[in-house]
Amino acid sequence: MTQTPTEVRHLLARHGLAPRKSDGQNFLVDPNTVERIVTAADLAPTDRVIEVGPGLGAMTMALADVVDHVTAIEVDAGLVGALHEVLDGRDDVTVLHADGLAVDLDDLPGHPDRLVSNLPYSVATPLLLEAFAGDRLRDAFVMVQREVGQRWAARAGDPTYGSVSVRLALVADVAFGPAIPRTVFHPVPNVDSVMMRVTRRSQALSAEERRVLRPVVDGAFRQRRKTLRNNLRRDWGEDGVAALEAAGIDPGLRAQALAPADFVALGRALARVVADGHPPSGADG
Repeated sequence: MTQTPTEVRHLLARHGLAPRKSDGQNFLVDPNTVERIVTAADLAPTDRVIEVGPGLGAMTMALADVVDHVTAIEVDAGLVGALHEVLDGRDDVTVLHADGLAVDLDDLPGHPDRLVSNLPYSVATPLLLEAFAGDRLRDAFVMVQREVGQRWAARAGDPTYGSVSVRLALVADVAFGPAIPRTVFHPVPNVDSVMMRVTRRSQALSAEERRVLRPVVDGAFRQRRKTLRNNLRRDWGEDGVAALEAAGIDPGLRAQALAPADFVALGRALARVVADGHPPSGADG
């Protein structure tokens, strides 16, 4: 079934549901937009796809029409009931009633490895970071608020460049996809949306290397107006300053000036400095 604005309102009414603004529930109600997204995702018939936050299933059905299997993860119990109505009789979709942030995507049955979603905007960034925390996911083609996408894709020196930009760049290439107009949603949101393509790099750091590097990146950006020297001293004391110098990085710079490769060099230098001295006190885990 297609999902026009009228059909979506009727479906919500049958299940006693209403869009919850606090959860950012805005449902796609334009079949042409759904088709455009699925086409742009560049999927193959043998693909097995994860969809987090399927809502009322408009994109779920379109995805299932072109791939082998879709695993749809929905946290809202009311929407899960509506999804079962929409997807009745389809054996190429599995609906999981679960919090996408709490699901280990590497352990899903069938081993899906591509993510295509209209992500819940309030948790889009932690969801994406968690999705790439493991080693199975190949890529993601996801809809997010435009400002969020700008932070994901930002590079050193950009105003929106931050710890999230670095953490994503350590594992994937991030690029903008098509813009999505506000008018294709019910209710109409007050933000602009965009599709983002996030593709795992073949030479990405391992999950363990990223885990170790995370407190270094987050610590460097803790207070954006402070220098690297001052930010790193908070967790690592003079070891942090020594690591900057060992990595050939000016301690007077701010984190926004460092490229992802600089953070890798800094993290490795800090590990050597700490190993030669003593464990840092008060470091974040």
